[in-house]
Parts: sequence; C-alpha cells; structure tokens
Amino acid sequence: MASPQTTIPCAEVAPALDLLTVPQVMTRLQLGRSAVYDLLRTGQLASITLGRARRIPAHAQTDFIRTRLEQDAA
Repeated sequence: MASPQTTIPCAEVAPALDLLTVPQVMTRLQLGRSAVYDLLRTGQLASITLGRARRIPAHAQTDFIRTRLEQDAA
C-alpha cells in the first residue's frame, strides 16, 4: 500500500525556497568573496549547486550565525 501523502502548508515551504547568491551572502555577513567560498568549501555554510550557480539557503546562513554565536559563548 502507498503511504498517505503529506501536504505542507505554503507558509512552511516559502522560507526554504529563499536562496541567496554568494554576493548577497557577502553583503549580509560583511565578508569577502574568498571568505564565503572558504566557508562553503569547509562545509561551515551549506549550499546547493544549480547548474554552475551556487546558492545558499537563507536558513543555512541563519544556522551558521547561530552556530558561531554558540561557539563564541562557550
């Protein structure tokens, strides 16, 4: 038997669809291009690749900031 399909309300999906470009992340974090790509390369900042374009989900940026704040507080 097939499992019932779960419907996700539109309000819950919208934040996940907010994808940022590297220049947008550079501006928001006030970092240079190399620093942002280093964060992406080391996995500290999550991203997806669409074709040749790199996109960072907005929640990944928020998670990165939260993690850094927790590290600095410890």
